[in-house]
Amino acid sequence: MAFIYITEYAEQARDTKGHLLPAGLEPAITDQRVGNAGASAQSAALNERTKFVMIHADSICSIKFGLNPTAVVTAHRMGAGETRYYGVNIASLKVAAVLNT
Repeated sequence: MAFIYITEYAEQARDTKGHLLPAGLEPAITDQRVGNAGASAQSAALNERTKFVMIHADSICSIKFGLNPTAVVTAHRMGAGETRYYGVNIASLKVAAVLNT
C-alpha cells in the first residue's frame, strides 16, 4: 500500500536573523500516516495548534485539504518521493489522498 506522511508543526523554524525557513520547528506536534489507495482516504483532524505541515508522498498521489476533503486525481498532484510544506490556519482540517499516475 502507498502512503502519505504528515508531520504537524506549531510554527516554522527561523534562522539566526529571524527569517522564516521552509521547515517546521522541532519537536513536531505529531505525525500521521494515511494510506492512499484507489479511493480517497482522509487523515485524522489536524491538531488545533498545527499551523504548518510537511507532507511526504511515497508514491504518485493527489491530495486535498478540507474539513471533509475528497482527493481527486485531477488536482493537487504530488510525485513519488516528493515532500511539500503547507501553512494551515483552520482548526480541524484534514488531508485526503488518492493514488494517481
